[in-house]
Amino acid sequence: MKTVVVQTQTQREDAYFVRKEVFVKEQGVPLDIEIDELEEEAIHFVIYHDDNKPQAAARLRIIEGSKAKLERICVLKEARSLGLGRKLLEALEEEATARGAQEAVMHAQVQAQPFYEKKGYQAVSEPFEEAGIIHVKMTKTLSTS
Repeated sequence: MKTVVVQTQTQREDAYFVRKEVFVKEQGVPLDIEIDELEEEAIHFVIYHDDNKPQAAARLRIIEGSKAKLERICVLKEARSLGLGRKLLEALEEEATARGAQEAVMHAQVQAQPFYEKKGYQAVSEPFEEAGIIHVKMTKTLSTS
């Protein structure tokens, strides 16, 4: 498995492929909500299997100066038992820290909340609906060491 910060259009298309499979096809999120106007300002990530097939994706945006917004974190159904969510989260946090972020913020789907809590995130909102799915806002202080 190889985690990459997207540099090429092909890599970006691979990230979109994973996101469309998970969010649009599997979860029913409309495509025009999934691929939005924030794509150009985001830093995209993709994890490839050893055969160069994309398996997981996410994007990161630096907001309000010292906060990192972790978004669109997803893993293909057939790859969900491989630890890719953890690997992706580590890559996002590392990049956010390198860019000076001191806090990570995300809107996590409630079914993923226990996973993020194990990784040090805390819910800071009541559940809310976003793209037809119940989410909760979560935050984590990032290590600056």
